Amino acid sequence: MLTIGQLATYAGVTVRAVRHYHRIGLLAEPERDHSGYRAYDAAAVVRLIRIRTLASAGVPLARVHELLEAGPAEFAQEIDTIDRQLRAEIRRMQSARTRLARLVAGEHLALPDSVVGYLDRLRGLGVDERYIALERDAWIMIAAQAPADIDAVIAQKHHELDDPDMARLYHLVGGALDWPPDDPRIVEVVDLLDRQMSRAVAAGETGDLGFDDAFVDLLDTATLESAPAAERMLALLHERGWRGWTRIERVAEP
Repeated sequence: MLTIGQLATYAGVTVRAVRHYHRIGLLAEPERDHSGYRAYDAAAVVRLIRIRTLASAGVPLARVHELLEAGPAEFAQEIDTIDRQLRAEIRRMQSARTRLARLVAGEHLALPDSVVGYLDRLRGLGVDERYIALERDAWIMIAAQAPADIDAVIAQKHHELDDPDMARLYHLVGGALDWPPDDPRIVEVVDLLDRQMSRAVAAGETGDLGFDDAFVDLLDTATLESAPAAERMLALLHERGWRGWTRIERVAEP
């Protein structure tokens, strides 16, 4: 007969593990002998080895008991079920690892690949990183509100960047965060915006994704608060018959 320490050694587990298996009912706890010690037999060693083998194979302890009591056919079926579950969990964890690896780049947090690619294109145009951070935050909010539309919106933004006017506009606004309200370059920015907005309206592209007014105001306010020159830009656009940044609206002919 064996002591608990000998049992643990022969089965390749710890004494602590044996006691845990006692507590959860996987391994019967024998009666104490006349000396007050619990004595284990060969059957306990065999059962403990089987428990250890199943557990180390990834079988949840909650299911080990039913597998130990199952017949050959039922055992095979249960193992197949557990294997499918483990494979699904592995795929989930691999997907999580992929997402974690992508998060190292920072911008992949809460942003789809299409937006990240667009921001990288702006960097290639020499746009200031501070301005890109503002666009990133706006796109995070937009993508969360319109996940089904964001890729199409970004595809349109890429198309717009093929226009020399839009490339020039980004070159200017990318460095406009520190402009004072009387900077003469503001007029050039407004000229470019006016032309872009006119073309968009003529093409039926208003930028309206069905956002409510509160969300549009939130995005517009973030733009206004981003730079001292933004309010003057908006005022000059209003003089030319435009209102807002996020949703293109023609309010009057200039």
